[in-house]
Amino acid sequence: MTISIRTRRDVVVVNPDRFLAAARQALRDRNPGLTDAEAAEAVADVHDAIHALLDRDGALAADAVDGEAVGIGGLLPGTRVSDRPDGLSPAGWLQQVVLDDPQPLQDYGCFLPADPFAVPRTRGG
Repeated sequence: MTISIRTRRDVVVVNPDRFLAAARQALRDRNPGLTDAEAAEAVADVHDAIHALLDRDGALAADAVDGEAVGIGGLLPGTRVSDRPDGLSPAGWLQQVVLDDPQPLQDYGCFLPADPFAVPRTRGG
């Protein structure tokens, strides 16, 4: 049996300057010898910032996972959290469990399928 867990996690950048500053700090936390200028050069755009925060924390806005209800009990649509020091507004997360995916990711080797998040078709479907 193969168990696949597909996860979606959304965050909205509400303050790009704070977002980049938080990412540069995350990079310096992992590399204490970096100067501010070196961190600014290494984290120059949103892609660099995402990777710096993921490398350090494992998730964007990692401290907010428990408070991101979607639907009943969650924030109203369009409501953003504007005062976080990382400039991010957590915007929900979902997980889907899929049983018996015919081929686990490992078995693709270095040639992943075109859409590794696609849910496999069921037999007869």
